[in-house]
Amino acid sequence: MNSVRTIDLEKHPCFNPDVKGQYGRVHLPVAPKCNIKCNFCDRKYDCVNESRPGVTSAVLTPVEASIYMDRVVEKEPRITVAGIAGPGDPFANGDQTMETLRRIRQNHPEMILCLSSNGMGIKPYIPEIKELEVSHVTITVCAVDPTIGAKIYRWVKDGTIIYHGIEGATRLLSRQLEAIEILHDAGITVKVNAIVIPGVNDHHIIEVARVVKEKGADLLNCMALFPNVNTPFGELKQPAKSVMNEIVSEAEKILPQMKHCTRCRADAVGLLGEDRTEEFRGCLTMKPALIENTVKEKRYVGVATREGVLINQHLGEADSFEIWQQHDGGFEKFEVREAPKPGGGIKRWHQLALLLHDCRAVLISGIGQTPADILTKSGVIPVEASGFIEEGLKVIYENKKSTLLKGRRTTDCSTCSGTGSGCV
Repeated sequence: MNSVRTIDLEKHPCFNPDVKGQYGRVHLPVAPKCNIKCNFCDRKYDCVNESRPGVTSAVLTPVEASIYMDRVVEKEPRITVAGIAGPGDPFANGDQTMETLRRIRQNHPEMILCLSSNGMGIKPYIPEIKELEVSHVTITVCAVDPTIGAKIYRWVKDGTIIYHGIEGATRLLSRQLEAIEILHDAGITVKVNAIVIPGVNDHHIIEVARVVKEKGADLLNCMALFPNVNTPFGELKQPAKSVMNEIVSEAEKILPQMKHCTRCRADAVGLLGEDRTEEFRGCLTMKPALIENTVKEKRYVGVATREGVLINQHLGEADSFEIWQQHDGGFEKFEVREAPKPGGGIKRWHQLALLLHDCRAVLISGIGQTPADILTKSGVIPVEASGFIEEGLKVIYENKKSTLLKGRRTTDCSTCSGTGSGCV
């Protein structure tokens, strides 16, 4: 990870209205699943005419999001913020969310990173969120009284167990308030979104402001209900502008208010007043082509070796990887990279995928199914082989047949898209 960063937090247009016409943001839709069900929510993945949270034209994998991010910054250099806000909840999709953040931080060290969550599952990830210098986190809190929350949330999922009614609302509220407090203590700016629902919690927003301020919230964003058909709250009317103005005015006595929110889609991109989501939709939905072109451009191959001559280490036992490249009609060792330390569980394999991000393949003597899947989905093709390194490299770069191959996870790595569909 690049340790030299020049992150200018003043360039966050959502938190600094003075620059909303100068700098922009991109939302990376890598989180399709959600761990709560709100009575106002209707997540449509391909509704191009709507601009609201929960809507996206596609869901990306972390490697797709990384490639998409590169394309976006190339076309719109005023982008200073990368955020994850759905279309579900980032921490009902924790592995995908964190891998995406790692990739963006490595490839764009100056980028402001932010997240928007319901707070239910964020706590275990906060230490790494801080380590990655995610500077802004939004937690949506619609009630601080479980009897009111029970009217808003149809169910709350904690692990594999689903809770309903007051029990579910109580569990969610506890996680939300704890998350705000921990994020505040970690030095992360915390914004709270509160959806104002007529007849349900419109009388309760001021109490929400008081409670979340006590826990360390920095900012409150009061958002009028957007009635969605086919939801329990679909027949409710949107709060009148005068009602919203009154609520904001009272809440402002407790917490600073965000007043320029544009209720962005989960795939929003561009300046707040100059949205380019429609323009970038082609990049977002042409996922296989993006990955295929990127894998073809990769020049390196990783090798697990004990002495630098043979392919003779299992992926899990390698404490370093030699990085090779084609050179003057042959092959040469480019560098050696230290592998992530053992004991990190699945996180270690995601870190390894990041370490080898510029490699089209990795030559190993053996590999387990889980790391094989993670590497493949990240665009690094695992090739099981035994024998001389240069013979293995001929398989990768020149697509030559060889008795070195062990018959699993082998492919034409010069053209594989990295999605796993063509790697057998």
